[in-house]
Amino acid sequence: MTTTELWLLRHGATEWALNGRHTGSTDLPLLPQGEAEAQALAPVLAQQTFEAVYSSPLQRARRTCELAGLGSQAQIEPDLREWDYGRYEGITTAEIRREVPGWTVFSHPCPGGESLEQVQQRCEGLISRLTAQHPGGRVALFAHGHILRCLAGCWLGLGAAGGALLVLGTGSFCVLGAERDQRALLRWNAPVALL
Repeated sequence: MTTTELWLLRHGATEWALNGRHTGSTDLPLLPQGEAEAQALAPVLAQQTFEAVYSSPLQRARRTCELAGLGSQAQIEPDLREWDYGRYEGITTAEIRREVPGWTVFSHPCPGGESLEQVQQRCEGLISRLTAQHPGGRVALFAHGHILRCLAGCWLGLGAAGGALLVLGTGSFCVLGAERDQRALLRWNAPVALL
């Protein structure tokens, strides 16, 4: 492996994830379903050797990392925290669209929160650091839906807005790497149950 591989692992289900409420800094626990999703990642991850493991500081990501079997290796990485939704924290897209038709986090602002440009800078900075610190290594990142989608968009040269094209379920994993020296998606939104 000559290019760093980033394994993106979205935390298991929480109450707000299941009902579509934007969950940025609200520190919700995993539901029993989310714990089962996290445990289902363990056999897949046990087959890999990771040079480093990083987790968002929020408990849903940290707990997923623990249940997936990599908690003892994990370091907290603040740049893996979820998008700051500002006033839209805890609100669904449907509720926001009553006031702002056509709103998406990728195309419209989050009043009082992070802009798309700020999220992109965070993602690009994190990718640069990880590829410099772990050249050719395999790195596991436990985090959240929108920030992981934005990381993938930046990896592919589409910017954070490219994350709009990438659906990502709870308890899933993805692999960013390269094919013939071109950055690529090696696996996306992998449902562990099918492996």
